[in-house]
Amino acid sequence: MFTTRLCRVNRKPATTGVQVRCLNLQEFQSKGLMDKFGVRTQKWIIASTVEEAVELSKANLKAKELVVKAQVLAGGRGKGHFTNGFKGGVHLCNTAEEAGELTKQMLGSNLITAQTPPEGVLVNKVMIAEAIDLKRELYLSILMDRDHGGPVYVASQKGGMDIEEVARTDPGAIITVPVDIRTGPTEEQLVGLATSLGFKKELIPQATNQLRCLYDMFLALDCTQVEVNPFAETPEGEIYAADAKMNFDDNASFRQKEVFAMHNTEEDDPREVAAAKFNLNYIGMTGNIGCMVNGAGLAMATMDIIQFYNGAPANFLDVGGGANEQQVTEAFKILNSDPQVKAILVNIFGGIMKCDIIAAGVVAAAKTVGLSMPLIVRLEGTNVQEGKRILEESGVKIITADNLDEAAQKAVKAISE
Repeated sequence: MFTTRLCRVNRKPATTGVQVRCLNLQEFQSKGLMDKFGVRTQKWIIASTVEEAVELSKANLKAKELVVKAQVLAGGRGKGHFTNGFKGGVHLCNTAEEAGELTKQMLGSNLITAQTPPEGVLVNKVMIAEAIDLKRELYLSILMDRDHGGPVYVASQKGGMDIEEVARTDPGAIITVPVDIRTGPTEEQLVGLATSLGFKKELIPQATNQLRCLYDMFLALDCTQVEVNPFAETPEGEIYAADAKMNFDDNASFRQKEVFAMHNTEEDDPREVAAAKFNLNYIGMTGNIGCMVNGAGLAMATMDIIQFYNGAPANFLDVGGGANEQQVTEAFKILNSDPQVKAILVNIFGGIMKCDIIAAGVVAAAKTVGLSMPLIVRLEGTNVQEGKRILEESGVKIITADNLDEAAQKAVKAISE
C-alpha cells in the first residue's frame, strides 16, 4: 500500500488515547507523484464507478493479472471486510470484467480494518493496477537525519518486512549512506548502494537511476521521509517501488500547494477539519474533559495533570498565543459539539494573549454556544486580575481556579457530581 503522510504534529501530546494528526493522501495519489519523477510503479488506473473500472482497465492495463485495491486511508485492507459482507479490500483477478465485479462489491460500502473506526470507512474509489511477480524484496528509504545533518539513504536486502525488527535483530543488515544536500548523491555513492543491495552488474544502471529519481522527488517535494518497502526486483530484471510511504514537511506547504491540495478531508476527524479552518491545533482523544489551552507545552501539561487526578482529557486543543474572540468561540463550538465531553477546562497563561482579552472571549463564546456543561477556567499572567473580574461579573456559571492542580481537581469533581 502506498500511503502519504503530511505530518502536522511531530510529538505525542499526551500519554494515552492520542490520534496523531497527519494529512493523508490516497495510494493512487502517491503513485501519481512517483510517476512524475520517473520512479517506476506498476501501471494503474483509478475508478469511481464500475463502468470506469472496466473501460479504463481494458484501455490501459495489459498484464495477465490485475490487483484491485479499495482506496481508504488505512492499512490492513487485504485482511479487512466490508459492511455488505464482502471480504478483503485487495483482490487479484485476470480480466477487466472481473475487476469490474470486484469494484462493484467495494464501492459504496464501508471497509473495516484494524486501522479504521469500528464502523469502517466508505469506499468511493478503487485503484486497479497491473500485478507484478517479485524475485527479490528490498528495503529503501531516504530521510532527513539530525545526526548526519541532512538526507540519508537507509537500505537493506531484507525488505518486505518490519525494518525496525531487522534493525533490532540484525543491525549489520542495515546500510546507511549520508548525502550532502548541497550536491546530492554522487554516482559513486549510488553505484555503491546498488551493489550493496545485491543488484547484478547489468541492473546497476537501472538501480542507480531509480535511487536518483527517488532522491530528486524527496528533495523537490520537501519530504522528510520516502520509504519504499519493498523496493522490488522482478524475474524480468525490472525494479519497482512496489509499496511506499511519504512524509512531508508541513512548513513547506506554502510552496507545495499542489501536494497539499490533494488532501481529501472526507476521512478526517470533522473536529480537526473545523479547527484547521480557524488555525486551531486540535487532536481528538478518548476522555471526557475538554481542554482549551494556549501553547502546546501547556496543553500537554494540562492533560497530564488531569490524568494525575484520575480524569481523562478529551482532546488536545491549542488556540495559540494570539487567538481572537472568533477563534475562542469556534474552539468552544468544537468542544461543545463533542458528545463525549462532559466538562471544559480552560487553562491560559497570559503573555502575548492578555488574560482580560481571553476572559472576554471565553464569556462571549460561552454565551454564543449556550454552554450548559461545567466550565472551569484558570488564568495566569498579564492582566490576570482584570480577567478574573470579567469572569466573576459575566453572569455565566464559571468555576474559577488559581492554579492548574486546583483546576484539574475541580474539572474531575464537576464530572462526578
